[in-house]
Amino acid sequence: MNSSRRLLWILTLVPALSVARGQEPQPEGVRLALTYAPGTRPAVLVLPVEGAEGDSVRAILQRDLDFDDRVTLIALDGAAARALVPRGGAELDFDRLAPFGAAAIIEARLTPAGLTVRVHDAAARKLARSADFTLPVDIYGAGWRMALHGVSDAVGLWIFGTRGAAQSRVLFTGGDGQVWVTDSDGAGARRLTSADLALSPAWRPDGSGFAFAGVSRGRWRLGVSGLAAGSTRWLGSIPTRGITITPAFSPDGRSVVYAHGDEGGTNLWSASGSENGAPRRLTPARSGDNTSPSFDPTGRRIVFTSGRAGRPDLYIMDADGTNAQPLTTSSLASRSDNGSPDWSPDGLRVAYQSQIGGSFQIVSLALRDRSSKQHTSDGENEDPSWSPDSRHVVFSSTRTGVRQLWIVDTESGRLRQLTRSAGARLPDWSPILSR
Repeated sequence: MNSSRRLLWILTLVPALSVARGQEPQPEGVRLALTYAPGTRPAVLVLPVEGAEGDSVRAILQRDLDFDDRVTLIALDGAAARALVPRGGAELDFDRLAPFGAAAIIEARLTPAGLTVRVHDAAARKLARSADFTLPVDIYGAGWRMALHGVSDAVGLWIFGTRGAAQSRVLFTGGDGQVWVTDSDGAGARRLTSADLALSPAWRPDGSGFAFAGVSRGRWRLGVSGLAAGSTRWLGSIPTRGITITPAFSPDGRSVVYAHGDEGGTNLWSASGSENGAPRRLTPARSGDNTSPSFDPTGRRIVFTSGRAGRPDLYIMDADGTNAQPLTTSSLASRSDNGSPDWSPDGLRVAYQSQIGGSFQIVSLALRDRSSKQHTSDGENEDPSWSPDSRHVVFSSTRTGVRQLWIVDTESGRLRQLTRSAGARLPDWSPILSR
């Protein structure tokens, strides 16, 4: 949301306060030479998996590949599907599989150590790739699920040459005003903070924890936390007079840039993410409200929201605060405010919210040619955050009448709901995680 609306929303809340990882093969630089028409999504059939946990394994693999939005899953269940599974070490019967039109057939077998996955090229009638993955012994635990997400991403890597984003999580502020985390498929949601108020969580670049803007003992503070409940500590160098919001870690994890507002305005500041050195102001005094910083992948530049020209717009500056330049230009006549930018992990695009027809919608802007693409149209849609594959964006939306988190595939436009509890907002998508 733009800075003025964000501050208004925050102020309305204040009075209420009194796995082990799977052994993933390394990228080889090339994808499997599967046969399918360019520009289409290859059809993939995931065979049933035998064993006590087989149905869960298959369900997670299928869901991850579906949410990846690069393949078309062939729906096949029941006795017909089970009859296609090779028995006793036999090979696939490609003649029986041919009528289903799959470009790739995924065969997974549970082993004492974890999972063996084989990807078959249906057109060539041969095994294209095989690997063993280690799964944690804590079946159905968070680490077990995350390891399976890693298997799904490895399959995507084999087929397309780039991995997906299933092995990741999303931080967000829940309707209770606390930071929550959920898997990329919406499973395993849990609360991480117990402050008076905890907003705008931002992942550490290594995924080991996060920063957030919080209220403790009636004062605004900048919190840094691990992923275990109760691991929050407050950065002592941050002023507690005024409002502190929208932190973002630098890509090296050494510093946090955040917005601090007081009687002199709202400016961006940089502070150490682990020590108590004196913060350094990055934006000029009396330059309007400056909020929502996001680093480019190199750490050399920052995109942020600023009202210095009269209405909220996006600006880009060097990481030391110099050379600020406008990235978007809002219209005073049409009230087309722009804000809450997030720089994609591949460095090519910036996602942000833009006021279109009186409502905020999610837009992405290509930095190479400054072309933009609108991704939403229903309800109020705010606070976008890129997935680690730079293809999907998570955002908060009122499209169902209750604010929830949704994910959009920026290439196909496909939408899916991520959270089910009312009031979820301010999401931040993690990097690829190991557990």
